[in-house]
Amino acid sequence: MTEGKLNVLQVCDHLGWEGSRMHGVKRLFAWMIPRFDPARFNVSLVSLRKKDLSEETLDSYGVDITYLQRSKFDPATFKDMLKVIDRKRIDILHMHGYGATTFGRAAGAMRRIPTILHEHANLTDTPWFQKVADIALEPFTDIAIAVSQSTAEFVVRARRIPERKVKVVYLGAPLDEFSQPRTPEEVAAVRQELGAAPDDVLLGTVTRLHESKGNEYLVEAARKVLDQRPKARFFLVGEGPLRRALEEQALQLQLGDRFVFVGFARDVARLLSGFDISVFPSLWEGTPLTVFESLAAGRPIVATDADGLLDVLTDGQDAVIVPKRNAQALADRLIHLIDHPEERARLSERGRVTSQQYDIGAFVRKMERLYGILHEVSRRTHRRGVLEADLSFLTRLDN
Repeated sequence: MTEGKLNVLQVCDHLGWEGSRMHGVKRLFAWMIPRFDPARFNVSLVSLRKKDLSEETLDSYGVDITYLQRSKFDPATFKDMLKVIDRKRIDILHMHGYGATTFGRAAGAMRRIPTILHEHANLTDTPWFQKVADIALEPFTDIAIAVSQSTAEFVVRARRIPERKVKVVYLGAPLDEFSQPRTPEEVAAVRQELGAAPDDVLLGTVTRLHESKGNEYLVEAARKVLDQRPKARFFLVGEGPLRRALEEQALQLQLGDRFVFVGFARDVARLLSGFDISVFPSLWEGTPLTVFESLAAGRPIVATDADGLLDVLTDGQDAVIVPKRNAQALADRLIHLIDHPEERARLSERGRVTSQQYDIGAFVRKMERLYGILHEVSRRTHRRGVLEADLSFLTRLDN
C-alpha cells in the first residue's frame, strides 16, 4: 500500500454490450474514479471480460484498468483476481455485477479484505447457481449498496443479503458538467446540428435501446403526438440491440424525419441543451444515470412510473409521471407540455433544485468515508464492526 493511501479495486463483469460504446456502468466509472482524492486513495478497475475496443475507452479518462479477458464461468478468474489484488496490494474491494461479486467476494474472503456488493439492477430473480453462490458468500459481504429502493428489495429477496447489510445510496451526475449554463447561441447551434427548425419542439431521450427502456412506447406515442402537433420532433439517442426493430416500427408508423435515431452521442450535456422535453418511457429501472443528467440540465421531464424513477422524480413537482406501457397517456402529457411552455419552465427550475441532491461528487465523498470505516474496523472485528458504525451518511440526500 502506498504510504497513507488506501488501495481500492473496483470490479465489474464487463463494460457494456456489443454495439454500445458508452454503457451506463462505464460512464459511472469514467465520472467516479477520477473524482477520488488522489492524496488518500488509489482507485483502479478490473473487468472480468475482454479488453474494451470501443472509441470511448476508460483508459482515455485516465482510469487504471486491467482486463482479465475471461469468459463468464471461467474458474481461472479467481486466480487472476488474486494476482491483481496481491500486485496492487488492495485494501478494499468494491464490486459491480454477478461475476464480480462472486469471484470478488471469494477472493476477499481468502485475502481477508473488506468487500462491497454494489447492485444496479432490480430483476425479478437470479439463476439457481447464483443463489448458491450468494448464500455461500454472504458471510464475506461487509455491506451491500443498492441504487434504488426496489433494487434493495431485489438484493434482500433474490441475492440473499440480510436487510441490515443493505443501504440505498443514490448515484448522480457531474453537476459541474450538466448544469453548465448555455447561451441562446449555443442552444441554437445544437438544434441546428440536429436539423430542427426554429419553431420545432424537440423531445428527446438518451437511452440504451433495450427492452427495459420501453422505447417502443415512445415511438407509438410519437405518432399520436405528431397527428395533433406536427411541429414536434423526436430524437432517440443511444445504441443497442433493438435499434433495427425500433426503426422498422417508426417506418411503419410513417414518422419520417420527425423521429430521428441519433445513435451514439459523445457530448450528452451539450446535446441535452437542445431538447425542450426529456422523455423516459422505461418499463423498469434501477435509477438511470440519464435522469440525473436531465435534472441537472434543467430539461422538463415526462417519465413513466417505473420503479427507480419514482425514487428520484415527483409527479407535478420536478416531472410529469405517466403509467408505463401506455403510449396514449404518454402522448397526452407530451402534448400538454408542448402547449404549455410556462409549465416546462416550472419543471425545469424544480428539476435543477432536485438535481442538487444527486451529485456524483457527493456520492464519491460517501464512498471515501465508507472505505475508511471498512479499512479501520472490518478485519479487526471480523466484519461485524462495519454495521455497528454510524452509516447514516450513506442514505442522506443532502450534500
